[in-house]
Amino acid sequence: MDAKKLSKRLAAVANMVDQNARIADIGSDHAYLPTNLVLNKKITFAVAGEVVEGPFQNAQHEIVNQQLTDRIKVRLADGLAAIKKEDNVDTVVIAGMGGLLISKILDEGNRFPNLILQPNTDEMAVRIWLQAHNYKIIKEDIVAEGQHTYEIIQAHTGKMMLNRQQLKFGPDLLKKRPEIWRQKWQHEIMRKKKVLKFLQKAKKQQERILETSQEINLIEEVLGCQLSEG
Repeated sequence: MDAKKLSKRLAAVANMVDQNARIADIGSDHAYLPTNLVLNKKITFAVAGEVVEGPFQNAQHEIVNQQLTDRIKVRLADGLAAIKKEDNVDTVVIAGMGGLLISKILDEGNRFPNLILQPNTDEMAVRIWLQAHNYKIIKEDIVAEGQHTYEIIQAHTGKMMLNRQQLKFGPDLLKKRPEIWRQKWQHEIMRKKKVLKFLQKAKKQQERILETSQEINLIEEVLGCQLSEG
C-alpha cells in the first residue's frame, strides 16, 4: 500500500470524503489517505495529525516526497489539537483505532460538521457517542481485508434516534445488508455459541450465560427477519 494505491479499508474511507472537503486525518501514520485525496483532486487541503514521533516523521517524509507541503499540513499533536481555526476544516477522519478511543478523541476536541469514522472495534460505542452528541449517520460501509472486517461510518451534525438493533448493527448496514456484513455476524454467532457451550459446561457465570444467549438470539433475529422500524 502507498498513497497511489490505498488498502481496501482506506479506499473505503476515501470514498466517504465529499468532493472539495477540507479534512483532518487524525492518526494519519504515513499520511497516505490525505495524500491520495489530494493527488486525485478530491480535496485541496488536509491536516495530517499524529501523536507519536515515528509516524509523524513518516507523514512528513511522504508529504515532502509528493511535493504537497503547501496543501497538507503535518502536525505532531494529541487528537483534534492538530487542527487550527484557520485550517477551516469541515471533515474529521479518524480511522484504524478502537471505537472507545475514537469516542474519547471526539470528546476532547471541538465540534466539526462532518465525521468519517472507521473503528476497528466497538462500533456500537461510536454510534452511541454520535447519537448522544447530535450527529446523524448518513452512510455506512463495510469491507473485508485479510481476516478482518471494517465498518466505516459517515455522520453529519443532526439528530437521530436509533434502536438497539440499529446501534449494534448499523442503521444503514441494516437496510443494505451486504454479504460481508452477513458473513461478519454469522461468524459472530458461531463464536458466541462456542463461548456459550464452554460457559454452560463450566456451570458457572450464569449472568454471562444469559447475556451471551441473548446476544445470539438478537443476531439470529436480525439475520433471519426484516428489521422493524423505530
